[in-house]
This record gives sequence, C-alpha cells and structure tokens, in this order.
Amino acid sequence: MIDAIGIKRKVNAILGYAGLAVLAIAGTNACAHAGVPDKEPVDYVNPYMGNISHLLVPTYPTVHLPNSFLRVYPERHDYTGDRLHGLPLIVTSHRGSSAFNLSPFRGNTADLQPVISYSYDQEVIKPYAYTVYLDEEKIGVDFAPSHQSALYQLDFEEDSPVSIIVSSRNGTLRWDGKALSGYQSLANQTKVYIYLETAEAPVKAAVLQDNGLVERNKTEGRNAAMVLQFADGVRQLGVRYGISFIDEAQARENLRREIKDYDLTALKKTGRAAWNEALGKIRVTGGSPDDQAIFYTSLYRTFERPVNISEDGRYFSAFDGNVHNDEGIPFYTDDWIWDAYRAHHPLNVLIDAEKESHIVHSFITMASQMEHFWLPTFPEITGDSRRMNSNHGVATLLDAYVKGVKGFDLEKAYEAAKKGITEKTLAPWSGAPAGELDRFYKAHGYIPALRDGEEETIPEVNSFERRQPVAVTLGTAYDTWCLAQLAKALGKDDEYAYFLKQSFNYRNLFHPKTHFFHPKDANGEFIEPFDYVFSGGQGARGYYGENNAWIYRWDVQHNIPDLIALMGGKEAFVKNLDDMFNQPLGKSKHEFYAQLPDHTGNVGQFSMANEPSLHIPYLYNYAGQPWKTQKRIRTLLKQWFRNDLMGVPGDEDGGGMSAFVVFSKLGFYPVTPGTPSYSIGSPAFERAVIRLPNGKTFEVIANNVSDTNKYIQSATLNGQPLLTPWISHGAVSQGGTLEFKMGDKANTSWGIAEPKR
Repeated sequence: MIDAIGIKRKVNAILGYAGLAVLAIAGTNACAHAGVPDKEPVDYVNPYMGNISHLLVPTYPTVHLPNSFLRVYPERHDYTGDRLHGLPLIVTSHRGSSAFNLSPFRGNTADLQPVISYSYDQEVIKPYAYTVYLDEEKIGVDFAPSHQSALYQLDFEEDSPVSIIVSSRNGTLRWDGKALSGYQSLANQTKVYIYLETAEAPVKAAVLQDNGLVERNKTEGRNAAMVLQFADGVRQLGVRYGISFIDEAQARENLRREIKDYDLTALKKTGRAAWNEALGKIRVTGGSPDDQAIFYTSLYRTFERPVNISEDGRYFSAFDGNVHNDEGIPFYTDDWIWDAYRAHHPLNVLIDAEKESHIVHSFITMASQMEHFWLPTFPEITGDSRRMNSNHGVATLLDAYVKGVKGFDLEKAYEAAKKGITEKTLAPWSGAPAGELDRFYKAHGYIPALRDGEEETIPEVNSFERRQPVAVTLGTAYDTWCLAQLAKALGKDDEYAYFLKQSFNYRNLFHPKTHFFHPKDANGEFIEPFDYVFSGGQGARGYYGENNAWIYRWDVQHNIPDLIALMGGKEAFVKNLDDMFNQPLGKSKHEFYAQLPDHTGNVGQFSMANEPSLHIPYLYNYAGQPWKTQKRIRTLLKQWFRNDLMGVPGDEDGGGMSAFVVFSKLGFYPVTPGTPSYSIGSPAFERAVIRLPNGKTFEVIANNVSDTNKYIQSATLNGQPLLTPWISHGAVSQGGTLEFKMGDKANTSWGIAEPKR
C-alpha cells in the first residue's frame, strides 16, 4: 500500500455536461483590422463567445483540429463554473463530457477520488491550445491536440511528490510498466480506447479504490482510476496519449504517428497552421474588430462537426458494431442533420466539396450497415440516435448533387432516403418501422393531431416529444420534394410524379382564414379553440416542435411562391412577416420560456435561437421587398450575435447556427437546400474572398459598406448588372466578383425583378 498520509483534498466526481471557460479573450479584438500584418484568421477566433447561454445549453469552447475526433473543453458546467473537474482527454460527442480524465496533484495521497476538483485562474483557450493555472495546487497546465492524439505539459511550482490520476467512467485501465492503456464503454457496442505515456517514468502505479490505493496494475468498472506516482524532484511532466475507437493498439499507433516527442511548441505550431488553412478558405477585410471576431469564430464552429473517425484507413462503425476498411474515403459521423442541413452542409459544399462528398458517402454507408437501409437522421459516434422530426438527410444529398458534388452513389443515396421516409415511422425521435400514423399520412396527406386530453394510442410516439403533427407534415412535404428531384435526376418519372404530389401536403394543414398551418384531427377538423403562440404544451410538441405556429408558418422552403399565393399574394405575405416580428410574447417572459425554452432570441414571435427560423428573414426577397431582408438580417446579427460571453442566442449545435452567421455576413444564404441558388442579404465586409475547391475564387465587394450603409443600392455580377436578389451556385462556383454599392437608405427599386424561369 502506498503511503496515504498528507494533505486531505476535497474532490468531486464529474457530473452532468462538461463545461466551458472562464475569461473572454481580451486580445481577440485588439488588432482585428486587416492592416495588421501578423494577424491570421485563427487569431480572430474567440472560443468564449456564447459560453453563457440565454436559457438552455451554452456554446462550448472546443479545442480541436478541424473535423478531428479528439476534442476537449474545460470540465465545468458553463463559463461561470468556479472549479474544474479534472482535465479532459476526449469528448466523444458534441456537448458530451470527457470520456477519460486526468487529475494531476502534488504531495502525498489521502482521501482521493477519481477526479479532483480544482480552483483555477489564468485560463486561455484557442482552437488549437489550452492553458490554465491550478492556483491552489500551483500547477501550470498547457495542452495541444493533434487529430487523434494530444499532449499535456504539467509544470509544478514547488518541490513535493508528484502524481497523476487517470480515470475512466466505466471501463478498464492497466499499467504495463511503460504505458497506461484501457477503454471506456459508451453505448451501442462502442468503446473509446486510450494509450498514454509520460516523459518521466513513474516509480509506482496503483489502483484507486474506495479504501485507498492498492499497488496493482489493472482496474475496471465504474470510475476506474489508476494513480501514477513520480520520483521526488519532478517539476515538469509531459503526458502524451492517443485515442481510438478501434482498439488500444490503434490508439498507440495514432499517438506514434502524430506525436513523436514532447515538443508542445511544435504541436501548437502544427495546429495553428491547420486552423489557418481551414479558416483561410474565406478571407474578409473591413468591418469592425468585432465583426471579424464574430465571423471567424462562427466559421471555426462549423469545423467542430462532423468528425472524421478513420484511423489508418479503418474505422469502427456503431451502425453495425464492426471495424471496416474505409477504402480510401474518410468516414464521418457526429452530425445532427436536422440542424446542419440548412446552412452547415451548404457551407461545406461551397468551400470544401471533397469533404462534403465524404460526408454524404458516409451517410449512405451508414444506411448500408444498419438493419434497415434507412438514411440516418442524427448519426453519432454511438450510432444513429434518430432525434428530432422529419428526415432531412435527403436535403443534404440533393443539395450536394445539384451543386455538382461527386464521389457518391446517387442511386443508393436515393434508395436510402426513400426507405428512410417511407418505411420508417414519421413519429419524431423514433427508429421504429412505419405504423398506423404513417398509414394515415399516406392516405390523407397529413399527420393527425390529438385534442387536449385525448390519450395517445400509437406505441412509436414518444411520450414527451409527442406527434408534432404540423412540424412532421411540413418537414415531410419538403423531404418528399427532395426525393422527387432525386427521382427525376435518376429518370424515375413515376416516382418523381408521386413524391412531387406529396410535396404539396403542407396545403392540407393551411387554414384559409388565419393563414397559419393549423393541426387537424383524424376526422379532418381543425383543432379548436387554438392559440398560435401557446397551444401544444411543452415546446408546442403536441402540434409543432420546439417552436410555435408563428415559426412553422414559414416552413415551406421548397415552394415559397405557392406559400405566397396561399396567403393571398405578396402584400399579405409581407404583412404576415412583419406581424411576426411585432407580435408580443403574449405572457410574461417567465411563463413564455417555461413553455417554449427553445424559442429564445426573440424579436416578437420570431426566434433567432432555433434553426427552423434561419431562412425566414430572407423571405422578403421572394415578395418583392428585398430591402426588408437587408434591414432585418443586419438587425438580427447585431442584436443576437456578438463578440461576448452571451453572444449566441440559443443552442449552437456544432455549426448549424454559426453557418447562418457566416453566410449572412458574406451577403447571401441558401434558403432552400436542394436548389443551386442563394438569396442575397446584406454583406457586412468591404471585401470577402472565398477560395473555391476548384482553385478559383469568388469575391464579394461591398463599396461604402458600414453599420449604417446596409442597404443595396445596385449590384453587378462579373461587371454585368444584377437585378434580382438571387445568385446561382453555378455563378459562384465558377469564380468571379459580386459587387455591391451600399447606402444608408433603402433602394426600393433594386432586386424586385422577377427571376428568369
């Protein structure tokens, strides 16, 4: 038994989500103008932006390389967390907590737990590095990741015995005399493996148990923890480790391939270069220091997911529980498609088509590995969690195809999407086969709603998430429109006609008097009485989904002209948009957010904080009043996206919302993924240069642009007048220049020309 006398330490196991960071990086804004010669894109990134949430989950300051599976962030609940719960080794899912944990300490061991709770100070987070000072312990911590491995440097200020605890929440750890290795069990047959070495050899290894330390070289189970104790006089300790989802041997190979020594400076330099390469795909000049920080921080967040889990040409798939060869195509997962299809995937198409090709190929591969050949909806490290409503992966497939992305089998993509929509239940948060609800939908063209107090009888309906009948009907109409376009591309004319007809099913719930999408019961009767703000219970899930009827009023991305016609024409359409931004909450904030916690970032009944809202400000373009889109986009960006701790209005799901900021600050946005066009907003920078995958560049110039000068006076594309508020993806992808003249008053004559059909 190792000596167990000395300082008694207060320790806490990690509970809940891993959290955020403590001090906003003051230097982020110091030299943000382009005239500073040593300012590179990664220097503008402020990972602390949004680390305090307005209501729900904060935005985490993740340290990682672009799209790499080794990700970490400080182990605390959020930015205000006063103590760090150990040091993280890998986060295995977006917003998850660290699978393994490292706890350094000085002195003798007494009353230890698997994870030590630290008071801390002097924290700095960059995308490629993390430093913090454990002030009570007087330990300096310096960290840098590679793609599948990482390095800690621990500096101990005082002479005393030095030890580290390595723990796993649920798994096995062993010491073989040279390295520590083991795994943690996650879910669905998935394990994460570690192989860890130290620059100094420990003099003792022991297992931490409830009754103290036992000199043994293996431990397993809940909160399995091993203690490595080092010789007196160690003042600096390097700890390097590799991570794998395949096995311990592969974790060792990942470490050997990426980190050959304990040179932290060199590792940071490599990471910094990787980030500048990724962020440098778009170069912006002009705007304020905060504009630059918000832009590059948002762009950085779009590289947090999905993650490439290929390891030396192999990967473990939780979709069938096997290790596969990747055949030279990296395998990506951890992709919440319901959030990401709207802007995140279109941004990938624009700046990294090869990566998007690999992601789409991964979706199709996942479908082939699962029991049913169904396209995934929420693919994670541990498999497809089937969250949210609808099956919007089909929009990602179509968007890639119509914009010229190659490298995936369109026939298989179509079959996986079709089966996922027609053979899997449409009930939210369910992976069950189609049942009674789906048969009703096919017969009647809408999901039936239950009246207040009516008992649910369909087993595949989640008791909390409920049917979300309007959201599912509208979402499936869009999904079947996407299917129709894929069928047409494949020459499947009968299926094209069938799915195109289904794509109009949103009409079945349109209320001709109120001009809202209104739930109907199984008899085809509108649910009455009805409140378009509050009906539907928690998150409005009885009828909608996380957002209320005011948001789903506009959820017809694929046929906006028809939505305008249903509402009585452009004038009525614009009035309805205006009314949404002016409609009060209807109750106190306390009552409103108690029922609709996802519906934050409000401007009237508009919610900037939830993804179904992202396209709405651009809809004025379709009704002949693009100056209102210009004003609204600039106003929303200024109100809700700021370079501060509360600078993100709601859940930022690993790039889904941030991609909206990237596009909107560039001056255009993909309102309808699956169509090769962008809707024009209001550019925020004097100049933006997009480095395209084909080696060409597309440049956006905004002459006289400023916070005040947000209105487009005129525009040209490659020197020719641009009279409509749209631009094709083909025009962008071929390179060229989109040039605006900006002013402080709306030009109500620009952008009102009808697009060519």
